[in-house]
Amino acid sequence: MTRNPLNTSVKAANPPEDRPRADGVGSWSELFSGRHAMVVSILAGGIALYAMNLYFTAALLPSIVGDIGGDRYYAWVATGFLMAAVIASMLVSRILGNWGGAKAYLTGFLVFAAGAAINAASPAMEILLVGRVIQGFGGGLLAGLGYAVIRTALPEHLWARAAGLMSAMWGVGTLVGPATGGLFAEFGAWRWAFVLLMVVAVVLAGLTLWALPRGGGSASDRTAIPMLPLALLTSAAAAFSLSSAVSPGAPTAITLGVGVALIAGFLVAEKRGRVSVLPKLTYAQGNSLKWIYLTVAALCAGVMTENFVPLFGQQLGGLSPLVAGLLGAALSVGWVLAQTFSVGLAARSARRVILLAPLMLTGGLIAYGLLQADTASTPRMIAWGVALFLAGAGIGLAFPHLSVAAMSSTADPAEGAKAAAALNTTQLISYTVTSAIAGTLLRLGDASPVDSARLMTIGITVLTALGVVTTFMATRFRSRA
Repeated sequence: MTRNPLNTSVKAANPPEDRPRADGVGSWSELFSGRHAMVVSILAGGIALYAMNLYFTAALLPSIVGDIGGDRYYAWVATGFLMAAVIASMLVSRILGNWGGAKAYLTGFLVFAAGAAINAASPAMEILLVGRVIQGFGGGLLAGLGYAVIRTALPEHLWARAAGLMSAMWGVGTLVGPATGGLFAEFGAWRWAFVLLMVVAVVLAGLTLWALPRGGGSASDRTAIPMLPLALLTSAAAAFSLSSAVSPGAPTAITLGVGVALIAGFLVAEKRGRVSVLPKLTYAQGNSLKWIYLTVAALCAGVMTENFVPLFGQQLGGLSPLVAGLLGAALSVGWVLAQTFSVGLAARSARRVILLAPLMLTGGLIAYGLLQADTASTPRMIAWGVALFLAGAGIGLAFPHLSVAAMSSTADPAEGAKAAAALNTTQLISYTVTSAIAGTLLRLGDASPVDSARLMTIGITVLTALGVVTTFMATRFRSRA
């Protein structure tokens, strides 16, 4: 049974303490009340830890390469992390169904901590890549669980607030990450940065044991693992990653072509298979869920620009690691502030901002790419920050409403949980593919840092521009629901 994602009503049967305001949206005070506060803290903390680490490492990476070498693996540090996170995110609903929330979260935090420990002790880039893959698996599990548990842990009228908070954690994480990473890099203490991540993950693991109920999930949620789609998607991510490592020209084109073909094979296997990574509703004719996921993917493609802003700030603007990290956080500032405004919008206004979001994101990134120069002046770098802020604001306006639309696309609890978890899977697939393509574009302009910056940024805007089409289709289908 499908539902209109932007016109979901709250049942009058809710108990008095769970009843929404007159406009159908729960309050922040209720979300952070004693009944829900600790659970929400664990969910938000897991996503913030994951998001912070992704951009935390981006700010540290120039210093890491300067210390242990391995510059040819620059893009792989992010891509390896994201590939593992994609695999973990696909297993979220299965792990949650078999183990329950407390064990699933505990596993995610401890695996993440183990990867951070390996990174802190890495003598060479190859070892650091191993640690990043382990971190990625734990982080992907944490990020996916955040969305999946909202639906079962909170009343429906709090979903918009909770989804907004989860989405804001991506912004907060990517705001704190570059700044904190840049601070550690400034003092040449990149190893201690990973020690900090390890300690935070261990503390959150301890809180999980206290805050979340123990026990397994529902037997009805325990579905088989979609091995073929999983293998195809992982192979596609590997092919896209290899495109930045092979020689330019025909080998690059071949690896990118193989990646596209494997993505197509993944979609065919998803649609025809008995079990799938994304909800079966995604492939149903006339349903908006596919367009929601594609819009999320387009918006998330733009986020990967932040991975390279600290590098360009140091190379082209002569900035210190700390200041370059702060510049990299401009997109996240726009994301967080816009989302704070957007989360309380009514359904009709939500449709409008969803349509506006990819235009703002694409316009901001185009401006940032065109403003690149070999020797960037202070006014030019301020303009970089403004353009990135505008791009991030586009993401923040739309993201909470897309999250709620996906979670509300069905009345079936199992499919609803899967739809929620698949939001994170969609994000991570987009991050992985975009990161790999960005690494290839960066390498094509290798002789000139400014050419690399322009190629990488404009290349990403091609992906974000696709969101203009997908948002129109999503809104069109929703209006018919």
